[in-house]
Amino acid sequence: MNDALEVIRVPARRGRMVALNAGDTVDVVNIHGGQVVDTWAFARDNPAEYMSMEHSHVLHYRLNFRPGDALCTDRWRTILTFVEDTSPGIHDTLCPACCAPSYTIFYGHEGYHDNCSDNLKGQFEALGVPFHRVPTPWNLFMETIVENSNDMKDMPSTTGAGHYVRLRAEMDCYFAVSACPQDLIVINGEDGVPRDIALHIRRRTGKLVA
Repeated sequence: MNDALEVIRVPARRGRMVALNAGDTVDVVNIHGGQVVDTWAFARDNPAEYMSMEHSHVLHYRLNFRPGDALCTDRWRTILTFVEDTSPGIHDTLCPACCAPSYTIFYGHEGYHDNCSDNLKGQFEALGVPFHRVPTPWNLFMETIVENSNDMKDMPSTTGAGHYVRLRAEMDCYFAVSACPQDLIVINGEDGVPRDIALHIRRRTGKLVA
């Protein structure tokens, strides 16, 4: 693998989507700590096919994933491998991406609020890729836990500055993230303030694809 590193800064409250080739790796880096990152992957040969939390749950028969695990699509193809994790290791797999209506329904917010669903849609538009749906994301660094009562509980992310998750593309795919703009509940760290993240991409062929 070529050692050249491509660094992409993703501003707080915004999204980014990049084309990865099979064999490329990407580190999702929590620059400041505490930031939740909604994460998706879509097959390049068919963008309607997406990394599925539900299918990946069944693949491993558990709700959370560990380094070494494959992440599969809704057609049971392996799209990413979870390679490494330097964070506390809690990454929600159940919550849908926030959207404009969710800020009103759950928090009574009036007017438009930046959200992960629109961030993803905007990235499809920016790359000129056909958009089909917003799947349930892999919410990296999000500490929503399931208690013994089977109730879900939101906790502030305890991910530290510089912690990252490393993923490897197992097929040509579109890889997308959103630095979650949630600021009405405390999931983005103790202060609940959204912050920038970074993608560190290493290309198998050394060819950079923006």
